[in-house]
Amino acid sequence: METEVVADLDPRIRRTRQMLHQALAALLAEKSFEEISVQDIASRSTVNRATFYDHFPDKFALLEDMIGEQFRLLFLARMEGSNGTCREGIRRLVLAVCDFLRELSSRCQKTQRQFEPMVEARIKSIVAQFLLRGMHCRKLPDADARLRTTMASWAICGAALEWNRERHGTPEELADAVVPLVAPTLLAA
Repeated sequence: METEVVADLDPRIRRTRQMLHQALAALLAEKSFEEISVQDIASRSTVNRATFYDHFPDKFALLEDMIGEQFRLLFLARMEGSNGTCREGIRRLVLAVCDFLRELSSRCQKTQRQFEPMVEARIKSIVAQFLLRGMHCRKLPDADARLRTTMASWAICGAALEWNRERHGTPEELADAVVPLVAPTLLAA
């Protein structure tokens, strides 16, 4: 399920989704994801089950949307004024992914591994979409731009996930190591 651009959503839809996100986050602070039911989420958010299902097919889709939205907000704040197609922009990209992963793992350490594939997919998707918008400014053929942004998003995400697991060095040191490897992919004409 691809995340819709939040600004394009009707304010009532945004408000309902925000309530569902908040309810799930509160419930995750109390019990494991497996123990949480759609009814629990609906009750906590003060919406009925039918409204929940109008927005999400299941609790996994809600979790994916919530994680994607949290990353998107942090990412956009970190990347303000950059399109990720210069060395400093790439560095900021790596730091944004590291910041998010560090914050996420500090909140839900025991379930982190379980949701890592979903988190990884959302991060790669958001980073690739962002980079692709920047690549369109460079007038590359669409297939070439997509390949380059896919490669870069996978490399950045993979390096940040490995850093988050091992915590060898700082995010800044990781960014300094990743930029020279990823920059040729994004900056080559």
